Amino acid sequence: MRESRVLKKLRAGEIVSCLKINLSDARVAEIAAISGFDCVWTDQEHIGQDWSILASNIWATKAHDTDILVRVPKGSYSDFIRPLELDATGIMVPHIMNLAEAELIVGMTRFHPTGRRPIDGGNSDGAYTALDFNEYLVQANQQRFVIFQIEDPEPLNELEEIAALDGYDMLFFGPGDFSQGIGAPGEWNHPELIAARKRVAEVARRHGKFAGTVGGPGNANELIAMGYQFISMGADVVGIKNYCQDLVSAFTKSSAAGSKNSYMNT
Repeated sequence: MRESRVLKKLRAGEIVSCLKINLSDARVAEIAAISGFDCVWTDQEHIGQDWSILASNIWATKAHDTDILVRVPKGSYSDFIRPLELDATGIMVPHIMNLAEAELIVGMTRFHPTGRRPIDGGNSDGAYTALDFNEYLVQANQQRFVIFQIEDPEPLNELEEIAALDGYDMLFFGPGDFSQGIGAPGEWNHPELIAARKRVAEVARRHGKFAGTVGGPGNANELIAMGYQFISMGADVVGIKNYCQDLVSAFTKSSAAGSKNSYMNT
């Protein structure tokens, strides 16, 4: 089984970069991989991607030794394990609400002795049965990561217990939904949000888990100082939107200046 670039860097104490991908075309994921991101994050919670699209994104990142993280929908065990069987390097489960839910997900996504994830081995992650059966179970537990997303105020009541649970790798703080959950949507400097962001990182590290969140060039240093090792630095749609707006703005200024000096005015 191919080694996880993300886990290798995290276990060495290094910082991991990630780019969120909203667009379906695998060439976007490939561009991100070629550019040097450690990980590409694709999404099935909010984006209607079918399995063939997900598979093509996985192939595109594998070709450049870049990990791919799939945020799964909250559903059955099949929704959780299919990305792994397609050879995604990790999954992120949104809206973990309590310890009981976290325990259930570990049981569905890890093989023996940690959990009872349903076994196939005949797919890409098992090298289509080329991997020894028991070696497949060991490597899948060691080289594939599971992330719990903390993006609501409710799980904070059991955050210590969730963090102490064996069988997953990272707590990921989601500020967007958390701001809505505390009744302050979009207030990124709200005291409760700031306190929760700090607490997630502290608790994760105290219990031997990695901490991840969304950020950007403007606050990456702050997040790293806070204890975050995995930072999603932006999104494809944000980059394209900004680029298009910059081009239109430049064109508007040029065309306005040009119209005043146009040959039609002479």
